Amino acid sequence: MKILAINPGGMSTKIAVYDDDFLVLGKSIAHTMAELEPYETIAEQKEYRKGLILKTLKESGIELSEIDEFVGRGGMVRNLQSGVYRINEEYLHDATIGLNGQHASNLGGILAHELAKEVNLKKEAYTVDPVMVDEYDDIARLSGMADISRVRSFHALNQKAVARRYAKEHKKSYDKVNLIVAHLGSGVSVGAHKAGRIVDVNSALGGDGPMSPERAGGIPPLALIDMCFSGKYTYKEVYKKLIGEGGVYSYLGTKDMMEVENRHKEGDEKATQILEAMAYQVAKEIGACAAALAGNVDAIILTGSIAYCGPMIDWIGQRTHFIDAELVVYPGEDEMQALAQGVKDALHGEREILDY
Repeated sequence: MKILAINPGGMSTKIAVYDDDFLVLGKSIAHTMAELEPYETIAEQKEYRKGLILKTLKESGIELSEIDEFVGRGGMVRNLQSGVYRINEEYLHDATIGLNGQHASNLGGILAHELAKEVNLKKEAYTVDPVMVDEYDDIARLSGMADISRVRSFHALNQKAVARRYAKEHKKSYDKVNLIVAHLGSGVSVGAHKAGRIVDVNSALGGDGPMSPERAGGIPPLALIDMCFSGKYTYKEVYKKLIGEGGVYSYLGTKDMMEVENRHKEGDEKATQILEAMAYQVAKEIGACAAALAGNVDAIILTGSIAYCGPMIDWIGQRTHFIDAELVVYPGEDEMQALAQGVKDALHGEREILDY
């Protein structure tokens, strides 16, 4: 079974082709700001990214007709339970308009669907654990303002993948362990996994939780209100300060965490301060998740691209060692494999295929 997995990001489109468990092709197609600038919305980038996927497959000697199954990262559609979903017209509509927000992941299922139809009009496409997975405990939904729920988007796919990996490696069932998983990438989400459900997690794209390389995270709301109504900034300018040019970028002018780590090692005090501040905020969020789990934690898992950063891991460990749980580091992301594995498991009857 050959599976094409598609994972669109802000400045890249990742694709992977698996032949059963063997990775035939893994490629991250980079996009520049100049290339994306002509498109006013995420949805308008569809043909551009689709063309690059087809070009990359052809250059790699892979014909689209060889692909048996297509799967794309799930975007900011409506809130869903965790699972494998069949892409249908309702999903395509909600992803196209960005029902819960604009993010490149909205294109994942759309691109998978379009490429599947190019092979066979009756061929189906899938998505696995979209960013809008909602398994919150009811009490965790309350924000303090009746008009606003805390349920927003996060890195459900990778969080679920590494949680299941931990359980498998420790010969345990995922629905029998309590875990705290911190995804550290361009966005940061820290989730409390209780017996197979993510019962609480900060919104990685909703202005909540720790800062990240390009997102501000939770900031004082009254100061933000003052900024919004100061007359100095448009909606888009404030949004960009929160998402895109917030976090580490707002302090250091870079989103490249390897550069920040190198500056720290070279004695740049400002870089050290910001790097440690990010670790501090992640550790605080881990502590909050420990409270959500009433202190019953089997492991704390750090994952994502920034989990390769030694100083970050050390600082987080120093501030969370009081929690009676082992600290496990799975650097990088398992998202491509998780997409392919989810579809394969579903088609083999090991997971249910759900309708959106």
